[in-house]
This record gives sequence, C-alpha cells and structure tokens, in this order.
Amino acid sequence: MKAFILGAAVGYVLGAKAGRGRYDQIMRTYRKIADHPAVQGAAGIARAKVGEKTGLGNRHKATAQQNNGRREPAYTQS
Repeated sequence: MKAFILGAAVGYVLGAKAGRGRYDQIMRTYRKIADHPAVQGAAGIARAKVGEKTGLGNRHKATAQQNNGRREPAYTQS
C-alpha cells in the first residue's frame, strides 16, 4: 500500500511539472491513434467478442438504432 501511495505521489509531482501543454500533447496523440480506422476496427472486433462472452452484445445495436444508426462522438473537441 505504501508503494502505491508513493508511486501516486511521484506521478502527481511529475505530472504537475509537465504541465497542461504536455497533457494536451498526450491527449492529441491518444485521439489520433484512437480515431485511426485500424484501431477502430480492432476495437469493434474486441467489443463483439467480449459481447459474445458476456451476453451484452445487443446493447450496442440497440443504442445505434435509437440514434437512427448514427454514432455519437466519444468526446468533444474545444
């Protein structure tokens, strides 16, 4: 437990020193990767397989039907 708290404290200090600019840079890179078609395809396959295993596979389809087949963005850009 002490190691976890120490690690969180070190991460907080290093993150605070990096600042907002570095955070924004990391998030832009993450979004670029997450929005890539190959990553989206792999995520869809993984989501389908998890849905088959858990029985939650129809949840996503119902949401798409409620939105007339349109998917809402996962985040908003400012």
